[in-house]
Amino acid sequence: MRGLLGRDGLGDSAAMVILHCNAVHTLGMRFAIDLVFVDKASRVVRVVKNVRPWRFSVWGGWSAAHVIESEAGRLDLGKLSVGDVLELRA
Repeated sequence: MRGLLGRDGLGDSAAMVILHCNAVHTLGMRFAIDLVFVDKASRVVRVVKNVRPWRFSVWGGWSAAHVIESEAGRLDLGKLSVGDVLELRA
């Protein structure tokens, strides 16, 4: 339920997947984040870049089932488009 709250960062090319989540907030965050919302089939439904700390809510849409959070600018999201299918691995 915490996501990246309370952390100073996540590290280069790292991301956190939060299952069963279609909205996030950045209240109490210490850094900006990038968000990738995916549906149950791991298809990208929304990409939100550079969400600054203290945003009340960012919603992925009705079809969003999970969200991937990373430090803003750490992942190359320019190549990612709505409809792309991701392979999520640990």
